[in-house]
Amino acid sequence: MKIIRTIRAIGALCLFLVSGWAAAANYTLWINGRTGGGAVGNYNDFSYWGPGTTAAGVNKKSVNWDGRSSIASQNGKVRDALDCFCTGSNWCYIVTHSAGDLMMGYTLANYGGSARLKKNASANSAGVCGNTDGSSQAGWNIKWVRAASGAAGGSELSDVGSWTTSEPLVQDLKTSTARAMYNHNTTRNIWFYMYAAAKGTAYSGILPGQDDEAVAYHSTGGVAGSAGGSYCNPSDWFCNDLTLGTAANEGGSAKWSYHSVAFRDDGEAYNHYANGNWGGIVGVVRSAVVSSAQ
Repeated sequence: MKIIRTIRAIGALCLFLVSGWAAAANYTLWINGRTGGGAVGNYNDFSYWGPGTTAAGVNKKSVNWDGRSSIASQNGKVRDALDCFCTGSNWCYIVTHSAGDLMMGYTLANYGGSARLKKNASANSAGVCGNTDGSSQAGWNIKWVRAASGAAGGSELSDVGSWTTSEPLVQDLKTSTARAMYNHNTTRNIWFYMYAAAKGTAYSGILPGQDDEAVAYHSTGGVAGSAGGSYCNPSDWFCNDLTLGTAANEGGSAKWSYHSVAFRDDGEAYNHYANGNWGGIVGVVRSAVVSSAQ
């Protein structure tokens, strides 16, 4: 009888382990930037990005926030998504665009060490998931963040009022405001891989150095400091180079901790905008995500 009980106990343990493994999943979360577009709370609405049928990482989810209100007021929407899909046995890959980079950096710096209830990855209409066993964990399970045209360093277009100045988000995107909003070096040891585009236009002369029509290299390259600077591709002799990886830039300026330039648009081929079809620098990031977020 003792042998039979032992066999049953081992069988029950194996069943528990197998069911636990089956429940674990990886998710790819896409966090939009300014203007929004997708329905808030609907993780399957990819209208900001492009067709929802397009491959964009394992178990892709669109973390929609309104793209106009302040970072602080909309941050709960992002925390809801991270709680839903990045707690318990589940892990997440995070992709951001433009102001979504500011949003994600703010989230990790201010809440990345807080107690989070483990959720079941099944969301209601408001984008909130139910609890699993009532236990909690510190922060979220995040493998990495990839930032398409990251605006965590702000944009000079906000500084000069090129965008609608009544928008709270535009106020947050002023270079001095964005850079002072939180400690950009506090990422909870999660890497931010930066993708910097350079297909600017004449009117983007407001932006220093290389830019993608909306954000300059000082921001998209994760360059540290209290203000933006002028950074360029190696072919441009008139300003310091933005370096790849984590190395200091030409001239000695550093990048924020756990920020690495994964792509620099040396051919000046990509602009800022997804255009509802995974376009611009978003397309470059999507291709990288498809091959690495599995």
